Amino acid sequence: MTSLRDTVPLRVAEGVKPVNIPRFGLGVYESEGQDCYNSVLWALEAGYRLIDSAEWYENEEESGRAIHDFMKQSGTPRSEIFYTTKLMQNRGYDHVKKSIKKSLKLAGMDYIDLYLIHGPQPNEKMRLECWRAIEDAVAEGTIRAAGVSNFGIRHLEQLHSAGLKVPIALNQIDLHPFMRRDELVEYCHSKGIVMEAWGPLVRGMRFDHSAIVSLAKKHGKSPAQVLLRWGLQKDYVVIPKSIKKERVVANKDVFDFELSKADMASLEDLDEHLVTDWDPSEGP
Repeated sequence: MTSLRDTVPLRVAEGVKPVNIPRFGLGVYESEGQDCYNSVLWALEAGYRLIDSAEWYENEEESGRAIHDFMKQSGTPRSEIFYTTKLMQNRGYDHVKKSIKKSLKLAGMDYIDLYLIHGPQPNEKMRLECWRAIEDAVAEGTIRAAGVSNFGIRHLEQLHSAGLKVPIALNQIDLHPFMRRDELVEYCHSKGIVMEAWGPLVRGMRFDHSAIVSLAKKHGKSPAQVLLRWGLQKDYVVIPKSIKKERVVANKDVFDFELSKADMASLEDLDEHLVTDWDPSEGP
């Protein structure tokens, strides 16, 4: 049985201290202003230790402020909180260095635990140039581990073929029973790339699906908790989002039950390639 404080190791550059990412965290996509601040603070108070933000979300400042306020009030050291943010646009080396500096300043942090390229657009040349800038930031100590978001197999292979100094530690993408991406998951696992589900709750689109409702009743859990448990048992990192305190707290209550092999099999049959928001993984 897993627990809220379970972590998984990330691949890092040679000479960099080991980096372990919590298996369970809070995503703050579309969380604005005070809502974002509150949800991050509530999550940390409830025991979460992974916070996932992004330049695109325009809430790095609120995320960082909540983290710092929590550390101050609780005495929790920065080393016990894992902070992720992401590059919004792939515009070349200099742009990436400026974006990293801006993200650090907004969050009020000296380093970022995990920095991701948010998407593969526009082309291979820009992806590689951005990765080179990230590699230099890792060498400088402002980033501990690096990865990507919404990358398909072709995008990952292009990076690997370039001879990377910093390994791709993680691929954050839409993963849930209705979008399993078996081929991509198998590829990433073969390369030691951790899979992280940014939409583990299917954005609420399938809470009323008969298979989800049936398992929720069977285990005395909510549909959200069933979906999160599926992701954990698939060995994914899951980062559910909510701006409601009761849901932030309830979402973490997934470590006192386990889906059986039959339960998991019933969920494996639900794949319908459901795109819940954005999927550039098969693009150029």
